[in-house]
Amino acid sequence: MLQRGQLSRRGFLEGSLATLTAAGLPLWYAREVHAAEQAARAVKAVGINGKLNFGWVGIGSPSSRALQIYGRAKAKGNVERIAHVAVCDVDRRHVLRAQEVLKKDGYDVEAYSDFRKLTDRKDVDVVVVATPDHWHALIAIDALRKGKDVYCEKPLTLTIEEAIALKKVADETGRIFQTGNQQRSEYNGMFRLATELVRSGRIGQPKVIECRIGANPQSGPIKEAPIPEGLDWDFWLGPTRKVPYLYENPNKTNCHYQFRWFYEYSGGKMTDWGAHHLDIAQWMLNADGSGPREIEVLEAAEPYKGTDGFNCHPTFKVQYTYPNGTKVIAMDGRGTEVAKMFDAQGKEQKLGGSDNGVLVLAENGTLFVGRNKLLASEQAILTEPLKNDPMLYPTRHTDHLGNFLDCIKSREKPICNQQIGAGSVIVCHLGVIALLTGKKLTWDAKANRFIGENAEAGNAMIAREMRAPWKLEA
Repeated sequence: MLQRGQLSRRGFLEGSLATLTAAGLPLWYAREVHAAEQAARAVKAVGINGKLNFGWVGIGSPSSRALQIYGRAKAKGNVERIAHVAVCDVDRRHVLRAQEVLKKDGYDVEAYSDFRKLTDRKDVDVVVVATPDHWHALIAIDALRKGKDVYCEKPLTLTIEEAIALKKVADETGRIFQTGNQQRSEYNGMFRLATELVRSGRIGQPKVIECRIGANPQSGPIKEAPIPEGLDWDFWLGPTRKVPYLYENPNKTNCHYQFRWFYEYSGGKMTDWGAHHLDIAQWMLNADGSGPREIEVLEAAEPYKGTDGFNCHPTFKVQYTYPNGTKVIAMDGRGTEVAKMFDAQGKEQKLGGSDNGVLVLAENGTLFVGRNKLLASEQAILTEPLKNDPMLYPTRHTDHLGNFLDCIKSREKPICNQQIGAGSVIVCHLGVIALLTGKKLTWDAKANRFIGENAEAGNAMIAREMRAPWKLEA
C-alpha cells in the first residue's frame, strides 16, 4: 500500500511532468528536466562569509531586468544565504524605487549613483550589471578587478573590442562570470533539447539556420526635452558622445529602454534578440569560442539618417557563413514558412514566417524552437529519446541565476561564461558592422580581425572612441 508521502511525491511528479509536456516537451525529456530541477533544489550557494552579498547596478526602472533577476534570487530556496546590500542607478527615481522594493523584503540597502562606490565596498561579493549596453564592459571590468563575481546582462558589450577586453579580464582575475543569455538554461529546456537534437545528428547537417529576431522600431525625429529631475544625463551618456536628451513619450526617447534603437548605445535587434538567438545558433553549431567565416547583408532597409531618432536598420537579412558551410541568417520577421510541422504531442501546426525563434533547415529534417514552441517536420524527431547524449554540459541547468550561484560555490565556469558570452556577442556585432559598412566581410575568429577585401572598413568599427575621462583598460 502506498504511504501518504509516496502518494504525494507521485502526484507532484505527475503534475510536474504534465506541466512540462503541456509546455511542449516530449515525455522522455520532461523527465530529465524534472530530475534536474529536483537536483538543483538541493544545492546551496555559500559566499565568502557563509552568505553572498549582492550589489545591483542599473536597477529600478519599470522595465528593469535587474528587478526580474532579483525576483529570481528572492524566490530561491537558498534565499536565507543571500543578502542584498547596495543598489545603484544614475536616475534617482529608479534607485529610490529599487531601494523601496528591497526594503519591503527586509533588506536595508545603500543607494548610489556612481557604480564605483558600490564596487569599492569590501562586503559586496556579487555585482549584477543591468545597465544600458554602452556601460556593461566598463562596470563589469571594474567589478572583476575589485574581486567581485559578476552577472552581466546581454548583450554583453557595445563593441568587439569590449568583448575581447572583458573576456581577458575575467580570465585573468579568475572570478565567476555569467552572461544573461538565459535561453541556454530556462524556458523548460526547449532550446537545450533543440540543440541536443541538432548536435546529435538527429536531422543531419544544418544547411540554413534562421534566427528570427524582429524588425527595429522607427521613430523619425524626436524632440529635445528638459532632462528629468534626478537623471544624471551626462553620467548616463558616459563614454558616448555628449548629445541632447530626447523625449516625446516613453516610446520615443534616446534614454530608458528605447536607447536600444540607437547604434550609439546598442545594436538594435541584432544585439537585443540577436544576443539570444544567434547565441543558440552558435551553440547548435558547436561554435562557442569561434564564429563565422563570412558576413554579408542580403537585404536591408535604409535607416533614419538623422541624429535625433532611432537609427537602426528597420528591416534586414544578414547572412553568416560558417566554416562547415552552414548559413546562419539573422532576419527581422520574414522567415521561411513551413506548412506542416508537429509538436511533441503530434499536433500539426503551420509555422509562420514571423514566428520569433530559431528555424533549422537540415539535410534530414526541419526543427523550430521558440520560447513557447518546439516543432519538427516529423513528430518522431522530438519523441524518440536520444541514444547518444551530446553532453553539452556535465549537468542539466534549468535556472540561469541558479547555475551562477552554484558556480560561485564550486568555482566552475557557468553555462554562459565569459568565453561564450563574448563569442556570441561578437557574432552580433559582426552583423551590425556588415549593416553599417554595407560590405561583404571575411572574419578571422582566431585573430578577432577582418581580413581580405573590405578588411579596413570592418576593422575600423571593431572599437569606438570613448569620451573622456572613460577608457577601456584591459
